[in-house]
Amino acid sequence: TPIPRTLHFSMMGARDLSVINTPPPNRHPVQTELHTFNEDLIRDAVTFEVQRGGQVFFVNNRVQNIQEVADMIRRLCPGVRVCVGHGQMEPDELENVMMRFIDGDYDVLVATTIIESGLDISNANTILINNAHLFGLSDLHQMRGRVGRSNKKAFCYLLTTPVSLLTSDARKRLKAIEDFAELGSGFNIAMRDLDIRGAGDLLGGEQSGFISEIGFEMYNKILDEAIQELKESDFKQLFHEELEEKRKVWVSDCQIDTDLEILIPDAYVTNITERLLLYKDLDNMETEVELQQFEKQLIDRFGAVPKPTLELMNAIRLRWIAKDMGFEKVVLKQKTFVGYFVQNQKSSFYQSDFFGRLMQHLTRFPGKARLKERNNKLTLVMEQTGNLDQAVNALAKLLHETQVQTQN
Repeated sequence: TPIPRTLHFSMMGARDLSVINTPPPNRHPVQTELHTFNEDLIRDAVTFEVQRGGQVFFVNNRVQNIQEVADMIRRLCPGVRVCVGHGQMEPDELENVMMRFIDGDYDVLVATTIIESGLDISNANTILINNAHLFGLSDLHQMRGRVGRSNKKAFCYLLTTPVSLLTSDARKRLKAIEDFAELGSGFNIAMRDLDIRGAGDLLGGEQSGFISEIGFEMYNKILDEAIQELKESDFKQLFHEELEEKRKVWVSDCQIDTDLEILIPDAYVTNITERLLLYKDLDNMETEVELQQFEKQLIDRFGAVPKPTLELMNAIRLRWIAKDMGFEKVVLKQKTFVGYFVQNQKSSFYQSDFFGRLMQHLTRFPGKARLKERNNKLTLVMEQTGNLDQAVNALAKLLHETQVQTQN
């Protein structure tokens, strides 16, 4: 689980990222439960683990009262062998405690967070984390990883003060570690941590940022656009090969502006969270097959698709075609279609064979569409285009005829 800024480097392409999703054989997810501090729960959890021949970690990150916690466990579970380990002990003494715990001389190890990395004790399959709300997501994930390292079912108990007293961020962290308990879910936890804490400064030392104000995806999009601009201007010599490859794609995205009603109505999908997820799914689609499958799922879940939603799907189709034709922006208002070609006049689009063929085609068939240039902006205008379906068909036909002419 990388820290947010490190993960963000990978998400925007500044560092490589690899994800290991396949767990070792015969491993089970660690059952993770959130509880307020409860002596009965502690007694039951420790007793259950010891009776099945296992061992227990109890994490208490305050050295000042760690002996009191050990005494409490001895009181709750008579006959259970308890040892203590923390970073302020002499190295030889700490090593002796750890080796005896590994050898099975003790049943419960009460320790600070020194156990969170490097330990692989297959017989320890229950961990209790005291004051779990004071830890970060990465710490909690690492400590939970100390158990469940064999073919036995493992348990992780997060002990906190009453939930009503927790901060908003603490509740989000605890919910995340409880929800993402499946094997290989470290990446999901890291993403949630990034969402909670923010990406922070790109080159500075801070980990928190303003990302929550605009959302991670929008922040990432803005940052990516800025980086691409720098690659194409100040650092074009360094990224020459990458830019040559990207020149084959003239437009990365196309903005659509229309006075038509394109949305998923509240009455059709009443849950706002569900609507937002559907919008996100639509935005990520890249093929007609995906779009048709999406429509079938809508019909199956919510009934017949209303006209505004059908127009929304047509808007996605229009965006695909517009990007292929080199439009950075499309305006469809008052039954008139206006497509704005790439604004950068030095773009390779204007030297492409496709653009030349498109100009020839429009010259030969001026009735279908016409070109306009104003304020150094080249646009394509098509009138009598009353809806998005007509715009999609007209633009698709024009694209097809130009491509056929290019091939001929």
